Amino acid sequence: MTSDTDGAGRSTNGQVTEELDAVVLGAGVAGLYQLHQLREQGLRVKAFDAAGDVGGTWWWNRYPGARFDSEGYIYQYLFDEKLYKDWSWSQKFPGQPEIEQWMHYITDRLDLRKDITFGTKITAAHFDEERGRWTVHTDRGDVVDTQFFISCAGMLSAPLKNIEGTDSFSGELAFSSSYPAEGLDLAGKRVGVVGVGATGIQIIQTIASEVGHLTVFARGPQYVLPMKNPTYTKDDQDWYKSRFEELRSTIPHTFTGFEYDFEHTWANCTPQQRQDILEEIYQDGSLKLWLAGFGEIFFTEEVSEAVSEFVRAKMRDRLKDQHLIDTLVPTDYGFGTHRVPLENGYLEVYHQENVDLVNVRDNPIAQIRPEGIELSDGTVVDLDVIILATGFDAGTGALTRIDIRGREGRSLADEWGRDIRTTMGLAKHGYPNLLTTAAPLAPSAALCNMTTCLQQQTEWISGAIKDLKADGKTTIEPTAEGEDAWVAHHEELVNATLVPKTTSWYLGSNVPGKPRRLLSYIGGVGTYRQKCDDEAANGYPTFTRT
Repeated sequence: MTSDTDGAGRSTNGQVTEELDAVVLGAGVAGLYQLHQLREQGLRVKAFDAAGDVGGTWWWNRYPGARFDSEGYIYQYLFDEKLYKDWSWSQKFPGQPEIEQWMHYITDRLDLRKDITFGTKITAAHFDEERGRWTVHTDRGDVVDTQFFISCAGMLSAPLKNIEGTDSFSGELAFSSSYPAEGLDLAGKRVGVVGVGATGIQIIQTIASEVGHLTVFARGPQYVLPMKNPTYTKDDQDWYKSRFEELRSTIPHTFTGFEYDFEHTWANCTPQQRQDILEEIYQDGSLKLWLAGFGEIFFTEEVSEAVSEFVRAKMRDRLKDQHLIDTLVPTDYGFGTHRVPLENGYLEVYHQENVDLVNVRDNPIAQIRPEGIELSDGTVVDLDVIILATGFDAGTGALTRIDIRGREGRSLADEWGRDIRTTMGLAKHGYPNLLTTAAPLAPSAALCNMTTCLQQQTEWISGAIKDLKADGKTTIEPTAEGEDAWVAHHEELVNATLVPKTTSWYLGSNVPGKPRRLLSYIGGVGTYRQKCDDEAANGYPTFTRT
């Protein structure tokens, strides 16, 4: 096809500027690996990313204190032993600058940069039923004709910016999800942080000693676990690298894609044994208490309350002050039914003389004014800097902010605005050749080590495309019956747990009007993998391939 283009080869009249086999949305952990796999198949493929370079989450989230809460040696690609062993982490839970360096290492080793277009947002993708192909538009005038449109946009990549008056503030204001790479000068200033989720916690504990005065605006209290983050020696690095085959064979099959799994059964332990196990795992300084303690915390009220009270007691012992306890220690939901952040001295921050804690559950933020933050009762907190860690439109937001239209012009944003449905989180009925990672109803950030799940999902997509071509087919789409069956399976699992009794971004509760559904598959990473493998081995029975 030909068209009028500008000097950069972009369309000036809306006509196609490039023909590809696949367009990949995103150049983070999933996007890089997806790009690599499809290139290995010999496909013409290109990735587009709004960021200025590779990294996805680790490019955008440059806020103070950003770091892994998965151990670095399992947050890695496992498809290439040499690629794995040629990188050495300096800590158990590395920080954002080192993580971003690792992403560059991967990109350069696999020579991926030449097939990535940065600084470019995909704004629309429309499916042409007659030709069985997608037309993808970008904000820079690209119009790409492609057979497959693959989303690797990430589960937590659509930030919420729902506080009024942000443009009116006379000081410096930053969202944690787009924190300036050069940082902010916080020394001696009056700084306000809104939000005490995992991101807010990392920011608060990092900047409290630097600012003149810190005001934390807290709404939903979080269970937290202390992080132990040793610096790695050469011996430590050799130790985890020597375990490559062990990790590659076990991690993809555990419940959460971590190296550890649930080892204990509440009913088989005496009260003293339970206490001893909780104490031992708590001292590990990782997410092990959540993801490898007693699995009954997700199913049994009695066990959930006992473990929750164990963690509450640990938090109360560190906080002491009743106002802090009332604001920061959860009492209305069970441990592990929300995201559990790791922290390092976070609770002790609130004992500093230069730190104030404002409870905005009963006195919410009304708006941001030129001088600071105004609460509903009219109180105004004067500030020089505001940092907003206000969360994401998880799971769906990255794609509903794009004009995606499938067969008969149906809109993905409209459909997910009514009911959030997918088949295995990998595809959506009515949208042939739209394949997705970290999408609703697949294991994702809520209940999975992300590299484990993203590797599996991109590998399944690559295999599905390879099988499609080998069989002389051109499109793949879930059947309506297949999608109904997966949603029913998902809901049966969810309703057997305590998770639906809580309110969190896990269920979209942080976005007004969003349909309520657990966004992440809760049946276990290993179980999900087996179901995906069975689908492919049996010839994709819940898909139509034409």
